[in-house]
Amino acid sequence: MMTELPGRPPSVFTGTPKRRHLLRAAAMTGAALSLGAGASRGLAAPAIVATTGSRSKIRFTWNQTALCTAAVPIAVDRGIFEKHDLDVELINFGGSTDQLLETIGSGNSDAGIGMILRWLKPLEQGFDVKLVAGVHGGCSYLVASRASGITDIPSLRGKRIGITDMASPDKNLYSIILQNHGLDPDKDVEWKQYPEAVLSMAVDKGEIDSYVAGDPQVYYQIQSSNGKLFRVASNASNEFSERTCCVLGVRGSLIRDDKDAATRLTRAILEAAQAVYEDPLHAVEVSGRYAPRTAKPVDLAEMLKSYPYGRQPIGDDFKGQVLLYTQELKRAGVIKASTDPVRYVNRVTADLLA
Repeated sequence: MMTELPGRPPSVFTGTPKRRHLLRAAAMTGAALSLGAGASRGLAAPAIVATTGSRSKIRFTWNQTALCTAAVPIAVDRGIFEKHDLDVELINFGGSTDQLLETIGSGNSDAGIGMILRWLKPLEQGFDVKLVAGVHGGCSYLVASRASGITDIPSLRGKRIGITDMASPDKNLYSIILQNHGLDPDKDVEWKQYPEAVLSMAVDKGEIDSYVAGDPQVYYQIQSSNGKLFRVASNASNEFSERTCCVLGVRGSLIRDDKDAATRLTRAILEAAQAVYEDPLHAVEVSGRYAPRTAKPVDLAEMLKSYPYGRQPIGDDFKGQVLLYTQELKRAGVIKASTDPVRYVNRVTADLLA
């Protein structure tokens, strides 16, 4: 049974650096599951450009205001892109991550980071994008009012849940979680749509009992609620504690035309993600410049520590996680009933580090 999360969700890895490295090495050898063969602001001006010599040129799309994408500015700050012989143009994208996926698939960008539960449905339509690695887990929180009587997932039966849109990854995620706890996400709860900034206000007005959102909004909404709001669950805990949340997607034609560059980009992002895990305070120093002006560095560091950045699944481990998500989304009616999950996963993923 899920209970209130006291403070911040724990990181997936609490072991020694040596153990983390061994676990990562095991993932690289493909020790897990084998699948066999088989409206928005749109694009803004480039936020950062790292330019050097004759390195491979990469256009990388990201949402600079999302704290969970801290690996990207860290890769610039520490020269990780240059280390991997890459000349990376960072393009800030203010739209939803499914539109970001379309930007990659249409050739306007070479790669980007997005939420896997936002990307799996549109990938079913045939976008030429390959998912190649997980970047981090846990950045989606279920928040409830203490007055609602909600104490865990089963107690959501008959309750109203606020979300930002009906096709959001948050709705997909918690539809899966509700099913895992014996609830029908279409009949046993009521989903209500609100702008993210007013979700906590909707609770105060009695229009909803709970809502799903991410930081920094959730962090400060709970902090300013005087104890009225609390975190019931997140995808950094319980059955999703070792699942990836945000993933690296690479343009399929880049992999076909210049697999070496795509591989070096993947290594660079994973190295940067590990750097975020090892030194979240430095990551906040670098990425915090894009956070709301009212956000405090100490708060941002706490938020960043809550994301399981210590594990970036690749290879068979990553494909196995994509398969689980696909099967769960199919069960929840998001992925088409006619879709073969194994064939689908083999089509939308690529192992560049084999």
